[in-house]
Amino acid sequence: MLERNFRIGDSKVLESRETVDGTMIRRRRETADGRRFTTYERIEMPSLTVSKRSGNKEIFDRDKLALAVRRSVGKFFNSELEVEDVVNRATEKLYAIGSDQITSKQIGDAVLDVLADVNEVAYIRFASVFREFKTLEDFEKILKEQKNRK
Repeated sequence: MLERNFRIGDSKVLESRETVDGTMIRRRRETADGRRFTTYERIEMPSLTVSKRSGNKEIFDRDKLALAVRRSVGKFFNSELEVEDVVNRATEKLYAIGSDQITSKQIGDAVLDVLADVNEVAYIRFASVFREFKTLEDFEKILKEQKNRK
């Protein structure tokens, strides 16, 4: 097991590069005793407030969104990077709205918008959970919408 009793400040940066999607900086580091590790730095965006269906408000949590995407459609992707890409693209759409107040519906719609382009099966699966499908007609409607979208 890797001991984690060192501080980032006690390490030197060996290499820095931007991630493929440009949303983070990956830094390869080395401690004085030769141990290597990687850190990722993400640009800190202003906080978004989410208005929930229940009327409650909470701060937008990107990690919570990533967990929801992983739980509902993660198995339709080959790697964690693909899930991260969906979350990154959905988050960009939310900030592009231009308001510091968003709704949970806008979050779900942003994820659906990305999934519609990335993976049709994941799109249907996420839509069925997000929109709380109850009948076969609900599935037929979303399938028809997806076909028309193409």
